[in-house]
Amino acid sequence: MSDQWDSQWNTDRHEPIAVGPPRRRMNRAERARARRMARRRRTYTIFAAVTLVVVVVGAVFVGSRLWHNMFGSSGDFAGGGVDDVVIEVHSGDTTTAIGQTLQQRNVVSSSKTFVEAAASNPAIAAIQPGFYKVRTEIPAADAVERLADPANRVGQLVIPEGRQLDDVADVKTDAVTEGILSLISQASCVDLNGTRECVSAEDLKNAAASADPAALAVPPWANPGLEAMGDDHRRLEGLIAAGSWNVDPSGSPESILAGLIGSSTAMYEANGLLDAATTANITPYQVLVVASLVQRESKPQDFSKVARVIYNRLAENRKLEFDSTVNYSLDRTEVATTDADRARVTPWNTYASLGLPKTPICSPGAPAVVAAENPAIGDWLYFVTIDLQGTTNFTRDYDEHLANIEIARRNGVLDSAR
Repeated sequence: MSDQWDSQWNTDRHEPIAVGPPRRRMNRAERARARRMARRRRTYTIFAAVTLVVVVVGAVFVGSRLWHNMFGSSGDFAGGGVDDVVIEVHSGDTTTAIGQTLQQRNVVSSSKTFVEAAASNPAIAAIQPGFYKVRTEIPAADAVERLADPANRVGQLVIPEGRQLDDVADVKTDAVTEGILSLISQASCVDLNGTRECVSAEDLKNAAASADPAALAVPPWANPGLEAMGDDHRRLEGLIAAGSWNVDPSGSPESILAGLIGSSTAMYEANGLLDAATTANITPYQVLVVASLVQRESKPQDFSKVARVIYNRLAENRKLEFDSTVNYSLDRTEVATTDADRARVTPWNTYASLGLPKTPICSPGAPAVVAAENPAIGDWLYFVTIDLQGTTNFTRDYDEHLANIEIARRNGVLDSAR
Protein backbone atom coordinates (compact mmCIF):
# COMPACT_ATOMS: atom_id res chain seq x y z
CA MET A 1 0.00 0.00 0.00
CA SER A 2 2.78 2.25 0.74
CA ASP A 3 4.21 1.62 -2.73
CA GLN A 4 0.90 2.64 -4.28
CA TRP A 5 0.84 5.74 -2.19
CA ASP A 6 4.36 6.60 -3.20
CA SER A 7 3.60 5.97 -6.81
CA GLN A 8 0.51 8.08 -6.66
CA TRP A 9 2.41 10.81 -4.86
CA ASN A 10 5.13 10.81 -7.46
CA THR A 11 2.65 10.83 -10.28
CA ASP A 12 0.38 13.52 -9.00
CA ARG A 13 2.83 16.09 -7.46
CA HIS A 14 3.45 19.40 -9.26
CA GLU A 15 6.60 21.59 -9.66
CA PRO A 16 7.12 24.15 -6.84
CA ILE A 17 5.48 27.46 -7.43
CA ALA A 18 7.51 30.63 -6.79
CA VAL A 19 6.08 32.84 -4.11
CA GLY A 20 6.47 36.63 -4.20
CA PRO A 21 6.57 39.27 -6.87
CA PRO A 22 7.91 38.25 -10.29
CA ARG A 23 11.67 38.83 -10.93
CA ARG A 24 12.33 42.00 -12.90
CA ARG A 25 14.50 41.73 -16.01
CA MET A 26 17.61 44.07 -15.89
CA ASN A 27 17.94 46.64 -18.58
CA ARG A 28 21.12 47.09 -20.67
CA ALA A 29 22.79 49.73 -18.40
CA GLU A 30 22.22 47.62 -15.31
CA ARG A 31 23.70 44.56 -16.98
CA ALA A 32 26.86 46.57 -17.97
CA ARG A 33 27.25 47.89 -14.44
CA ALA A 34 26.97 44.38 -13.03
CA ARG A 35 29.64 43.12 -15.40
CA ARG A 36 32.02 45.95 -14.30
CA MET A 37 31.50 45.17 -10.65
CA ALA A 38 32.21 41.49 -11.28
CA ARG A 39 35.48 42.35 -13.03
CA ARG A 40 36.46 44.68 -10.17
CA ARG A 41 35.85 41.94 -7.61
CA ARG A 42 38.06 39.56 -9.58
CA THR A 43 40.85 42.24 -9.75
CA TYR A 44 40.68 42.82 -5.99
CA THR A 45 40.89 39.10 -5.39
CA ILE A 46 43.98 38.71 -7.60
CA PHE A 47 45.67 41.75 -5.99
CA ALA A 48 45.04 40.39 -2.51
CA ALA A 49 46.52 37.05 -3.48
CA VAL A 50 49.64 38.65 -4.99
CA THR A 51 50.08 40.85 -1.91
CA LEU A 52 49.87 37.83 0.33
CA VAL A 53 52.57 36.07 -1.70
CA VAL A 54 54.88 39.14 -1.51
CA VAL A 55 54.41 39.42 2.27
CA VAL A 56 55.14 35.73 2.78
CA VAL A 57 58.25 35.82 0.55
CA GLY A 58 59.47 39.01 2.30
CA ALA A 59 58.98 37.49 5.71
CA VAL A 60 60.94 34.42 4.69
CA PHE A 61 63.77 36.60 3.28
CA VAL A 62 63.98 38.87 6.33
CA GLY A 63 63.82 35.89 8.64
CA SER A 64 66.61 34.15 6.77
CA ARG A 65 68.78 37.28 6.90
CA LEU A 66 68.20 37.65 10.64
CA TRP A 67 69.03 34.00 11.15
CA HIS A 68 72.16 34.34 9.02
CA ASN A 69 73.32 37.42 10.90
CA MET A 70 72.69 35.88 14.28
CA PHE A 71 73.79 32.32 13.70
CA GLY A 72 75.54 32.29 10.34
CA SER A 73 74.92 30.16 7.31
CA SER A 74 75.77 26.51 7.36
CA GLY A 75 77.30 26.80 3.87
CA ASP A 76 80.88 27.70 2.97
CA PHE A 77 82.41 29.73 0.17
CA ALA A 78 84.39 27.96 -2.52
CA GLY A 79 87.17 29.16 -4.81
CA GLY A 80 90.02 31.64 -4.56
CA GLY A 81 88.02 34.69 -3.48
CA VAL A 82 86.97 37.95 -5.10
CA ASP A 83 88.80 41.01 -3.68
CA ASP A 84 91.75 41.70 -1.37
CA VAL A 85 90.74 43.22 1.94
CA VAL A 86 92.54 44.15 5.18
CA ILE A 87 91.04 43.00 8.50
CA GLU A 88 92.18 43.54 12.08
CA VAL A 89 92.64 40.94 14.78
CA HIS A 90 92.34 42.75 18.11
CA SER A 91 94.24 41.89 21.24
CA GLY A 92 92.22 39.36 23.21
CA ASP A 93 90.04 38.29 20.26
CA THR A 94 88.67 34.77 20.57
CA THR A 95 88.33 32.49 17.56
CA THR A 96 84.63 33.35 17.48
CA ALA A 97 85.39 37.09 17.54
CA ILE A 98 87.83 36.71 14.66
CA GLY A 99 85.20 34.73 12.78
CA GLN A 100 82.63 37.46 13.32
CA THR A 101 85.05 40.06 11.95
CA LEU A 102 85.66 37.90 8.89
CA GLN A 103 81.93 37.36 8.37
CA GLN A 104 81.22 41.10 8.62
CA ARG A 105 83.85 41.77 5.95
CA ASN A 106 82.42 38.99 3.74
CA VAL A 107 85.63 36.96 3.97
CA VAL A 108 83.87 33.81 5.22
CA SER A 109 80.24 32.80 4.85
CA SER A 110 79.73 32.63 8.61
CA SER A 111 81.56 32.78 11.91
CA LYS A 112 80.43 29.20 12.52
CA THR A 113 82.28 27.82 9.49
CA PHE A 114 85.44 29.65 10.55
CA VAL A 115 85.30 28.32 14.11
CA GLU A 116 84.80 24.79 12.79
CA ALA A 117 87.73 25.14 10.37
CA ALA A 118 89.96 26.60 13.10
CA ALA A 119 89.18 23.74 15.47
CA SER A 120 90.89 21.30 13.15
CA ASN A 121 93.89 23.52 12.37
CA PRO A 122 96.51 24.11 15.11
CA ALA A 123 97.82 27.09 13.07
CA ILE A 124 95.06 29.18 14.69
CA ALA A 125 97.30 29.48 17.76
CA ALA A 126 99.88 31.40 15.71
CA ILE A 127 97.52 34.27 14.85
CA GLN A 128 98.68 37.45 16.58
CA PRO A 129 96.90 40.80 17.04
CA GLY A 130 97.43 43.04 14.04
CA PHE A 131 96.33 43.61 10.46
CA TYR A 132 96.09 40.93 7.79
CA LYS A 133 95.46 40.90 4.06
CA VAL A 134 92.91 38.27 3.07
CA ARG A 135 90.34 37.88 0.29
CA THR A 136 86.59 38.11 0.33
CA GLU A 137 84.45 35.01 -0.22
CA ILE A 138 87.02 32.32 0.53
CA PRO A 139 86.58 28.93 2.25
CA ALA A 140 86.86 29.11 6.03
CA ALA A 141 89.83 26.72 6.05
CA ASP A 142 91.61 29.02 3.59
CA ALA A 143 90.94 32.00 5.89
CA VAL A 144 92.58 30.20 8.82
CA GLU A 145 95.68 29.41 6.75
CA ARG A 146 95.96 32.96 5.43
CA LEU A 147 95.79 34.48 8.92
CA ALA A 148 98.42 32.06 10.18
CA ASP A 149 100.80 32.88 7.30
CA PRO A 150 103.26 35.67 8.31
CA ALA A 151 103.42 36.74 4.66
CA ASN A 152 99.86 38.08 4.97
CA ARG A 153 100.58 40.20 8.03
CA VAL A 154 100.63 43.90 7.10
CA GLY A 155 101.09 47.18 8.94
CA GLN A 156 103.95 46.09 11.19
CA LEU A 157 106.02 49.02 12.42
CA VAL A 158 109.23 48.98 14.45
CA ILE A 159 110.59 52.31 15.74
CA PRO A 160 114.17 52.02 17.01
CA GLU A 161 115.17 53.89 20.15
CA GLY A 162 116.47 57.39 19.51
CA ARG A 163 114.81 57.82 16.10
CA GLN A 164 113.36 61.23 15.24
CA LEU A 165 110.44 62.16 12.99
CA ASP A 166 112.50 63.29 9.99
CA ASP A 167 115.17 61.51 7.95
CA VAL A 168 118.73 62.45 8.89
CA ALA A 169 121.90 62.20 6.80
CA ASP A 170 125.39 61.68 8.26
CA VAL A 171 127.91 64.32 7.21
CA LYS A 172 130.81 61.90 6.83
CA THR A 173 129.17 58.84 5.28
CA ASP A 174 126.10 60.32 3.54
CA ALA A 175 124.15 57.43 5.06
CA VAL A 176 120.51 58.33 5.64
CA THR A 177 118.75 57.26 8.80
CA GLU A 178 115.06 56.98 8.04
CA GLY A 179 112.84 58.99 10.32
CA ILE A 180 109.67 57.83 12.03
CA LEU A 181 107.42 59.36 9.35
CA SER A 182 109.22 57.37 6.64
CA LEU A 183 108.99 54.20 8.72
CA ILE A 184 105.24 54.71 9.23
CA SER A 185 104.78 55.28 5.50
CA GLN A 186 106.56 52.04 4.68
CA ALA A 187 104.50 50.12 7.23
CA SER A 188 101.28 51.45 5.69
CA CYS A 189 102.03 49.96 2.26
CA VAL A 190 99.87 47.06 1.08
CA ASP A 191 99.17 45.44 -2.29
CA LEU A 192 95.42 45.24 -2.95
CA ASN A 193 94.24 43.57 -6.15
CA GLY A 194 97.57 44.23 -7.80
CA THR A 195 97.81 47.89 -6.79
CA ARG A 196 100.31 49.05 -4.17
CA GLU A 197 98.83 51.60 -1.79
CA CYS A 198 100.75 53.63 0.82
CA VAL A 199 100.22 56.65 3.05
CA SER A 200 103.03 59.00 2.08
CA ALA A 201 105.50 60.48 4.56
CA GLU A 202 104.57 63.92 3.22
CA ASP A 203 100.89 63.40 4.02
CA LEU A 204 101.83 62.24 7.50
CA LYS A 205 104.01 65.32 7.92
CA ASN A 206 101.15 67.61 6.86
CA ALA A 207 98.77 65.92 9.29
CA ALA A 208 101.32 66.23 12.10
CA ALA A 209 101.57 69.95 11.42
CA SER A 210 97.93 70.89 10.88
CA ALA A 211 95.56 68.39 12.49
CA ASP A 212 93.81 69.30 15.72
CA PRO A 213 95.70 67.88 18.73
CA ALA A 214 92.53 66.18 19.98
CA ALA A 215 92.11 64.43 16.61
CA LEU A 216 95.68 63.18 16.97
CA ALA A 217 95.03 61.83 20.49
CA VAL A 218 97.65 64.17 21.99
CA PRO A 219 97.46 63.95 25.81
CA PRO A 220 96.65 67.19 27.68
CA TRP A 221 100.05 67.16 29.40
CA ALA A 222 101.75 67.55 26.00
CA ASN A 223 99.65 70.48 24.77
CA PRO A 224 102.06 73.20 25.99
CA GLY A 225 104.80 71.73 23.83
CA LEU A 226 102.50 71.68 20.82
CA GLU A 227 101.42 75.26 21.37
CA ALA A 228 105.04 76.42 21.53
CA MET A 229 105.75 74.94 18.08
CA GLY A 230 102.69 76.28 16.25
CA ASP A 231 102.21 74.51 12.92
CA ASP A 232 105.67 72.90 12.87
CA HIS A 233 105.22 69.13 12.37
CA ARG A 234 107.99 68.54 14.91
CA ARG A 235 105.52 69.46 17.63
CA LEU A 236 104.77 65.71 17.73
CA GLU A 237 108.40 64.72 18.31
CA GLY A 238 108.73 62.13 21.06
CA LEU A 239 105.00 61.47 21.36
CA ILE A 240 105.29 58.28 19.29
CA ALA A 241 107.27 55.92 21.46
CA ALA A 242 110.01 53.57 20.32
CA GLY A 243 108.85 49.97 20.06
CA SER A 244 106.74 47.63 17.93
CA TRP A 245 103.36 48.84 16.70
CA ASN A 246 100.57 47.91 14.29
CA VAL A 247 99.51 50.40 11.61
CA ASP A 248 96.19 50.19 9.79
CA PRO A 249 97.11 50.38 6.07
CA SER A 250 93.59 51.56 5.28
CA GLY A 251 93.72 54.41 7.81
CA SER A 252 94.04 58.12 7.08
CA PRO A 253 97.24 59.99 8.06
CA GLU A 254 95.39 61.49 11.03
CA SER A 255 93.98 58.20 12.27
CA ILE A 256 97.34 56.43 11.92
CA LEU A 257 99.13 59.13 13.93
CA ALA A 258 96.32 59.19 16.50
CA GLY A 259 96.53 55.44 16.98
CA LEU A 260 100.29 55.56 17.55
CA ILE A 261 100.18 58.57 19.86
CA GLY A 262 97.28 57.16 21.87
CA SER A 263 99.03 53.82 22.37
CA SER A 264 102.33 55.53 23.22
CA THR A 265 100.64 57.78 25.76
CA ALA A 266 99.06 54.77 27.46
CA MET A 267 102.46 53.08 27.64
CA TYR A 268 104.24 56.17 28.99
CA GLU A 269 101.62 56.73 31.68
CA ALA A 270 101.45 53.05 32.63
CA ASN A 271 105.21 53.11 33.22
CA GLY A 272 105.05 55.98 35.72
CA LEU A 273 105.57 59.16 33.71
CA LEU A 274 102.93 61.16 35.58
CA ASP A 275 104.12 60.12 39.03
CA ALA A 276 107.76 60.80 38.15
CA ALA A 277 106.88 64.30 36.98
CA THR A 278 105.14 65.02 40.27
CA THR A 279 108.15 63.78 42.22
CA ALA A 280 110.60 65.85 40.18
CA ASN A 281 108.32 68.90 40.30
CA ILE A 282 108.30 69.23 36.51
CA THR A 283 105.72 68.37 33.86
CA PRO A 284 105.39 64.91 32.28
CA TYR A 285 106.31 66.50 28.96
CA GLN A 286 109.57 67.81 30.42
CA VAL A 287 110.39 64.33 31.73
CA LEU A 288 109.95 63.08 28.16
CA VAL A 289 112.26 65.82 26.87
CA VAL A 290 114.91 64.82 29.42
CA ALA A 291 114.57 61.19 28.38
CA SER A 292 115.19 62.13 24.74
CA LEU A 293 118.41 63.95 25.72
CA VAL A 294 119.54 60.98 27.79
CA GLN A 295 118.89 58.69 24.82
CA ARG A 296 120.99 60.78 22.44
CA GLU A 297 123.80 61.76 24.78
CA SER A 298 124.87 58.51 26.41
CA LYS A 299 125.12 54.74 26.51
CA PRO A 300 122.54 52.70 28.45
CA GLN A 301 124.94 52.03 31.30
CA ASP A 302 125.22 55.79 31.88
CA PHE A 303 121.59 56.82 31.33
CA SER A 304 120.73 57.48 34.97
CA LYS A 305 123.94 59.49 35.56
CA VAL A 306 123.37 61.68 32.50
CA ALA A 307 119.79 62.28 33.65
CA ARG A 308 121.18 63.47 36.97
CA VAL A 309 123.62 65.83 35.22
CA ILE A 310 120.69 67.36 33.30
CA TYR A 311 118.65 67.96 36.44
CA ASN A 312 121.68 69.34 38.30
CA ARG A 313 122.51 71.83 35.54
CA LEU A 314 118.88 72.94 35.29
CA ALA A 315 118.76 73.44 39.06
CA GLU A 316 121.85 75.66 38.91
CA ASN A 317 120.52 77.60 35.92
CA ARG A 318 123.37 76.44 33.68
CA LYS A 319 123.05 75.90 29.95
CA LEU A 320 123.00 72.21 29.03
CA GLU A 321 125.23 72.72 25.94
CA PHE A 322 124.46 69.39 24.24
CA ASP A 323 125.59 68.90 20.66
CA SER A 324 122.60 66.61 20.11
CA THR A 325 120.29 69.61 20.51
CA VAL A 326 122.26 71.49 17.85
CA ASN A 327 122.17 68.59 15.42
CA TYR A 328 118.47 67.99 15.85
CA SER A 329 117.33 70.75 13.52
CA LEU A 330 120.03 70.06 10.89
CA ASP A 331 119.37 67.92 7.80
CA ARG A 332 122.93 66.61 8.07
CA THR A 333 124.43 65.85 11.46
CA GLU A 334 127.91 65.42 12.89
CA VAL A 335 129.29 64.44 16.27
CA ALA A 336 131.34 67.62 16.68
CA THR A 337 129.23 70.65 15.80
CA THR A 338 130.67 73.89 14.42
CA ASP A 339 130.79 77.25 16.16
CA ALA A 340 128.32 78.59 13.63
CA ASP A 341 125.88 75.75 14.31
CA ARG A 342 126.15 76.23 18.06
CA ALA A 343 125.46 79.95 17.69
CA ARG A 344 122.19 79.43 15.81
CA VAL A 345 119.15 80.10 17.96
CA THR A 346 116.55 77.38 17.48
CA PRO A 347 113.80 75.97 19.71
CA TRP A 348 116.21 73.15 20.60
CA ASN A 349 119.77 74.55 20.73
CA THR A 350 120.89 74.34 24.37
CA TYR A 351 124.12 76.21 23.60
CA ALA A 352 122.14 79.28 22.61
CA SER A 353 119.40 79.13 25.25
CA LEU A 354 118.89 78.18 28.88
CA GLY A 355 116.66 75.32 29.90
CA LEU A 356 115.32 72.32 28.04
CA PRO A 357 114.56 72.17 24.31
CA LYS A 358 110.98 73.06 23.37
CA THR A 359 110.25 69.46 22.35
CA PRO A 360 111.94 66.09 22.72
CA ILE A 361 114.68 65.56 20.14
CA CYS A 362 113.86 61.89 19.49
CA SER A 363 111.68 59.01 20.63
CA PRO A 364 113.45 57.63 23.71
CA GLY A 365 113.45 53.97 24.56
CA ALA A 366 112.02 52.62 27.80
CA PRO A 367 115.42 52.52 29.60
CA ALA A 368 116.01 56.22 28.87
CA VAL A 369 112.54 57.11 30.10
CA VAL A 370 113.11 55.10 33.26
CA ALA A 371 116.41 56.95 33.81
CA ALA A 372 114.69 60.32 33.39
CA GLU A 373 112.07 59.22 35.91
CA ASN A 374 114.65 57.79 38.34
CA PRO A 375 117.97 59.62 37.96
CA ALA A 376 121.05 58.43 39.83
CA ILE A 377 122.10 60.17 43.02
CA GLY A 378 125.09 62.47 42.48
CA ASP A 379 126.28 66.06 42.20
CA TRP A 380 127.85 65.80 38.73
CA LEU A 381 127.73 68.72 36.34
CA TYR A 382 129.99 67.44 33.55
CA PHE A 383 130.61 64.24 31.63
CA VAL A 384 132.79 63.20 28.71
CA THR A 385 133.44 59.93 26.90
CA ILE A 386 137.17 59.22 27.19
CA ASP A 387 137.77 56.15 24.97
CA LEU A 388 136.44 54.26 21.97
CA GLN A 389 134.90 51.62 24.24
CA GLY A 390 132.45 54.24 25.52
CA THR A 391 133.84 54.78 28.99
CA THR A 392 132.39 58.02 30.36
CA ASN A 393 133.78 60.07 33.26
CA PHE A 394 131.48 62.20 35.42
CA THR A 395 132.56 65.04 37.69
CA ARG A 396 131.40 68.21 39.34
CA ASP A 397 134.84 69.84 39.26
CA TYR A 398 135.49 71.83 36.09
CA ASP A 399 139.28 71.39 36.18
CA GLU A 400 138.86 67.64 36.46
CA HIS A 401 136.48 67.82 33.53
CA LEU A 402 139.13 69.59 31.44
CA ALA A 403 141.62 66.84 32.33
CA ASN A 404 139.09 64.23 31.18
CA ILE A 405 138.75 66.09 27.89
CA GLU A 406 142.49 65.80 27.32
CA ILE A 407 142.30 62.04 27.93
CA ALA A 408 139.52 61.83 25.36
CA ARG A 409 141.60 63.74 22.80
CA ARG A 410 144.61 61.50 23.34
CA ASN A 411 142.41 58.44 22.82
CA GLY A 412 141.05 59.78 19.54
CA VAL A 413 137.56 60.43 20.83
CA LEU A 414 135.82 63.51 19.44
CA ASP A 415 135.20 66.08 22.13
CA SER A 416 131.84 65.59 23.84
CA ALA A 417 132.55 67.80 26.83
CA ARG A 418 129.71 69.53 28.59
